[in-house]
Amino acid sequence: MLNSWISHDSYCSFISQGISSLPPSDLLRLSGSFSDSLDKLTSLNLDPIRDHLIPYYSNTGRPALYQPQILKSFLLMVDSKEVSIKNWVRKLHSDSLLAFLIGCAPGSVPSLTSHYDFIDRLWMRDKEIQKRERLKKHKYNFFKKPKKGKLKKGEKLPPKSTGSVKKMVDFFLSGRSLDKRFDKLLQEIFVLAAIVPSLELGLLPHNSLTASGDGTCLPVPSSHYGIKDCNCHDNGIWACKCDRRYSDPDARWGWDSSKEQWFYGHSIYLLSSYDKDYHVDLPLYFRFVGANRHDSVSGVVALAEFRELCPDLPIKNIALDSAHDNYPTYHLCSEWKINPFIDLNPKNNGNLTYPGAVTVNEKGKPVCMEGHPMVNWGLCSGRNRRKWRCPLACGKIEECSCRQECSPSEYGRVIYTKPSDDPRIFTPVPRGTKAFRDIFKTRTCSERVNNRVLNDYNVEHMHLRGKKRYSFFTMIACILIHLDARLKKQKMDLAA
Repeated sequence: MLNSWISHDSYCSFISQGISSLPPSDLLRLSGSFSDSLDKLTSLNLDPIRDHLIPYYSNTGRPALYQPQILKSFLLMVDSKEVSIKNWVRKLHSDSLLAFLIGCAPGSVPSLTSHYDFIDRLWMRDKEIQKRERLKKHKYNFFKKPKKGKLKKGEKLPPKSTGSVKKMVDFFLSGRSLDKRFDKLLQEIFVLAAIVPSLELGLLPHNSLTASGDGTCLPVPSSHYGIKDCNCHDNGIWACKCDRRYSDPDARWGWDSSKEQWFYGHSIYLLSSYDKDYHVDLPLYFRFVGANRHDSVSGVVALAEFRELCPDLPIKNIALDSAHDNYPTYHLCSEWKINPFIDLNPKNNGNLTYPGAVTVNEKGKPVCMEGHPMVNWGLCSGRNRRKWRCPLACGKIEECSCRQECSPSEYGRVIYTKPSDDPRIFTPVPRGTKAFRDIFKTRTCSERVNNRVLNDYNVEHMHLRGKKRYSFFTMIACILIHLDARLKKQKMDLAA
């Protein structure tokens, strides 16, 4: 049952009334190191989450206690840079100020078991199946390190199977969705606690959202050798090859292109947005996937699931790196009315050819017979095509040896391109233009958000095992990033 939820107004009253009774040492700490933490917790209204969680609790039995306090406890834990749940709960029971900040009176601090149970409750997978998966044994070399050696500098691990991106695009365009997602409830809580309030405060635009997507590597402390569960050691057999258990059975081997090394763990894929008025980077979506999954597959899944999570917040522009440079992704963006700003993959430069023996440069501009890029003369909206004119006729060059052969007209030769000719090259916003560059450069916000999640809020250094707990603490970190943006907006508005 979920009928003992402390409302946000009650929590704020508890804080305002209890501050006066705090000892001087705690007041000094509260005005110092815990000042921002208090502002974040008091600005976070968890009441909408209660209404959303009611169907996931039983209607009978003993009521679940301290649920909002536990969520605030995790927020304060990550904000305080603590990486161990056990150590954090120990601090809660020994530090009255920490208990006060999460809304608990002395003697009513949630236990360690309650913290773990709260995480388990939000993971949409049967507990018995989770237990069997954790105790399941695999072969000795089930998670062996790849023998491919090092890849080339900057090269990413290729997709596991050809055509996987197209299959996912066809799947989503047919109207289907990935319903059996274990992290779906975590994403819905993140939308209610972070996305919706930021949208109401104007940190996210209602009709012109520009999102950027990127994946990042997360090595885990779990061993790929597994845990021995046999008696070989007692019998003097040290190098046995018996079946073994794995503390993180979802972890896989992947390639970190930035560090140029193999890693054992997971990948996090995030969609992010940049607010130019307040200069803040905001996460929009997160998902843990296998370390061996290619970003092109994760990008398609992210776009589809974000549309489902936030139907009232459509994406207008999407900025992605060259790992997403494939025709199915452009086709998906075209169907969903999203303007793609995707860096060209250098491996596909041989495809820069336009019908009619006119070549195209790497910026998507038609090139004239003498090798000069033609001049963009605007969009013909009625015919859904873009007009390009001769650079000599437009005064961009002084002489041309192919003038008579190309076109004797004073207006010069004209080329029309359509996105349907090659959506990868002829994007709705032409490559190489200032408009394209201005939007594409916002893609770096996804890298900054990845860094904040992994390093600023220490998700990479957490003492955790399994995708379930990593996903939970990623949600906590993303909520805190939104709370940081709210505080920055509030301070800037007051100073204006």
